[in-house]
Amino acid sequence: MNSIQLEKLTHDVCGLAKATGVFIKKQLEGDRQLDIQEKGSHDFVTRVDKLAEQMLVAGLKKLLPDSGFLAEEDTANTSQKQYMWIVDPLDGTTNYIHAVPLFSISIALICSNELIIGVIYEINLEECFYTWKGSPAYMNGKQISTSSLSNLDHSLFATGFPYYDYSRMEPYMKVFDHLMQHSSGLRRLGSAAVDLAYVACGRFEGFYEYGLHPWDVAAGALLVQQAGGKVSDFKGGNDYLYGGEIVATNDPVHQHLMKIINTFF
Repeated sequence: MNSIQLEKLTHDVCGLAKATGVFIKKQLEGDRQLDIQEKGSHDFVTRVDKLAEQMLVAGLKKLLPDSGFLAEEDTANTSQKQYMWIVDPLDGTTNYIHAVPLFSISIALICSNELIIGVIYEINLEECFYTWKGSPAYMNGKQISTSSLSNLDHSLFATGFPYYDYSRMEPYMKVFDHLMQHSSGLRRLGSAAVDLAYVACGRFEGFYEYGLHPWDVAAGALLVQQAGGKVSDFKGGNDYLYGGEIVATNDPVHQHLMKIINTFF
């Protein structure tokens, strides 16, 4: 697939994400009958998650026939194919259930296990972050880049609180404690996809979390990289897509944050 085809496909995916976002937001109006279910401990899904995923899968199949899917709500997961969509129809479901206005749609495309498209649509502010292989990263048509801050004390970081895997709480809290004392602050927005998009556009200097899934990080990892940042697992390797942990930063603070994480993990 050449760069022109990738660019068109990316814009088509953005349009699909925006249309699905309209549906998701509209469901919060009226009586808000969300049909909430608990998939696991503190892990919720609503009727809207499933319907939104079905909308996205149907649209993506039209855009790229014979592609496969790895989707959070398991409505269309398939065996491995050359082109695979990685889809989170509603990242930030707990926020959504409580009408906290920060949740997003995350869509990535991989070709032979290489990320080639990343789209994140934050529904409430109507901000669409997108990129494709060989392209800069964009937000609503404007090119974005990671921040240039190198001073850890002036940097703002994001993380996600563990909600089901508490086996690494001790090192996690030590990193948290260190950054509270040696940074401009820590934020927990409730959507890993948005956290990564905000690193890509320079709002955060870095983001780290464990206990994640491919649909949480795939699109955002590509966005950060194409915007000039760095992405790794906690050991500094490349197993961030399926390894359940990620560190994403601007270029200058990456080694600083990695040093802190490696001190405790």
